[in-house]
Amino acid sequence: MNLTGTHIAYLHTCHRKLWLFANGIQMEHNSQLVAEGKLIGENIYLDRARKYTELEMEGIKIDFYDAKNKVIHEVKKSDKVEHAHFAQVKYYLYILHKNGIEGASAILEYPKMKQRQIVEWEEDDLDKIKIWLTETSGIIHQEHCPPLLKKPICKKCSYFDFCYAGEGGID
Repeated sequence: MNLTGTHIAYLHTCHRKLWLFANGIQMEHNSQLVAEGKLIGENIYLDRARKYTELEMEGIKIDFYDAKNKVIHEVKKSDKVEHAHFAQVKYYLYILHKNGIEGASAILEYPKMKQRQIVEWEEDDLDKIKIWLTETSGIIHQEHCPPLLKKPICKKCSYFDFCYAGEGGID
C-alpha cells in the first residue's frame, strides 16, 4: 500500500481514524467540515490552478506545487491539528526528496486566520519519517481497530458519528 499524506496526518491526529481510513472506512465524503476545507482551498486562491501544477507520485497528491521554486502550497481550514499538517507536508517533502527533487520547501497556509508557516526539510527529518512509516504500518496492519480515546478534537471529526454511535458522547 502506498501511504498518502492523509495517512501521515491521521497518524498524528488519531490512530483509530488512521486504521479506519486505511482499512476502507472513509467518512470524509460525509463531512461538512471537510467540504468547507475543500471550498476554502478552491475559492480563496483562484489563480493557483493556473499558476501551479498538481503533482502526484508514490501515492501522494499535492494540489499546488510551484515547480519553478520547488514550493508546496498546502491550504488548511484551521490550525487545530497543526502538528498533523506539519507532518503531512514533511512527508510530501520526503517523497520529493526520495524522487530526486532536492531543496523543496512547503508553505502551510491558513487563509481564514491569515497565517502562513514555512516548512523546510531538515537533516533529522529522514529519521523521523522512517519512524512515522513504521508506526503507520503497524497501526494499519493491526487486526483490530484501536480503541476510542474520546478527545475534544473528536467533535469536529468526520468519523464522529461512526465512533460515537452508542457511546453517549464526549465527557
